[in-house]
Amino acid sequence: MAAASPGRAGGSRWTWRPVARDALLARAFHSCTELRGRLYVVGGLLSGGATEPSGDTVVLDVVGGLAVREGARGGPRRSHHDAAALCGRWLCTVGGWDGARRLASVAALDTERGEWEAWTAEPGSRPPAGLSGHTCTRLSDHELRVAGREGGTRTQRRYGSIYSLRLDPNARTYCYTEESCRSASRSGHCAALLPTRGPRPGHQLLLFGGCSSADPEVAGQWGRGKIKEEPPQAPGLMAQLGKLVSISQGSPQGPRGLRYHSCSVVGPFAVLFGGETLTRARDTVCNDLYVYDARTSPALWFRFPCADRALKRVGHRTCLWNDQLYLVGGFGEDGRTASPQVCTLDLYL
Repeated sequence: MAAASPGRAGGSRWTWRPVARDALLARAFHSCTELRGRLYVVGGLLSGGATEPSGDTVVLDVVGGLAVREGARGGPRRSHHDAAALCGRWLCTVGGWDGARRLASVAALDTERGEWEAWTAEPGSRPPAGLSGHTCTRLSDHELRVAGREGGTRTQRRYGSIYSLRLDPNARTYCYTEESCRSASRSGHCAALLPTRGPRPGHQLLLFGGCSSADPEVAGQWGRGKIKEEPPQAPGLMAQLGKLVSISQGSPQGPRGLRYHSCSVVGPFAVLFGGETLTRARDTVCNDLYVYDARTSPALWFRFPCADRALKRVGHRTCLWNDQLYLVGGFGEDGRTASPQVCTLDLYL
């Protein structure tokens, strides 16, 4: 893939600028979800040698740079899970590793009452065998799309099933339904719900990475009006990304063999960062920034390498809020030491 031309920060047009630092945030393979202007960090592994995931929840006030441990009891002990915010009130965690097995259950934090709740599967629910390294994408306040690895600790499937997960916050219940489409067997991938152009506009859910292939897969398609259009969360960052790719050389080929990277959707762009590559035996932790531009047909990839090895991350999360993209946690270059830093993406244009 073609690289961007040199900029101001160590030869790059971008950098992650530290804005906060707290030992409570030092973890990897956690979830990080924005809800009511705060970032909720749930679970994860506190070090590379950890045998059990954390069961705590840390709430970060990004304006004040203050991180506090949420006092609610009964939080899920999870890593390699995913989470989504519903109705501006509930933080729902889905699946993950509890230190002994992969789960498909749903636990929700009621942020108004400050209590964790174990939601109940409806009688007709057909859950996956177990989930870890999967993705969970919000389609509405009552439906998520789940994709990725399922199975027990000893068996894996040759393909990845895709599930719709219906949620009823009033009844505190959930229901899995397996979709007819399937994907390649993926773990540690990312998912991006992006607008589609052309004669049939709408949305599609794309899966990136988590296997040796560089090709994205479609995990769902919806016509115009099926997915509720949200106002742009980051118009300034979206405009900056448009300028960044306009002065760079794109490629139809994406990163190959990347997993446990981060991904955030900014309008028509998917912004991927870091992860580890399956294509190298050594120095596997990455620090490249990728931008997937869905405005063109076919879509184009833009790779922006980084010379700063201190920015290498795996098992981290990025989260979009208030026109800023935040980087939270992750293991560094050695794949074992968790970063306590919170950074924001700065672009030099």
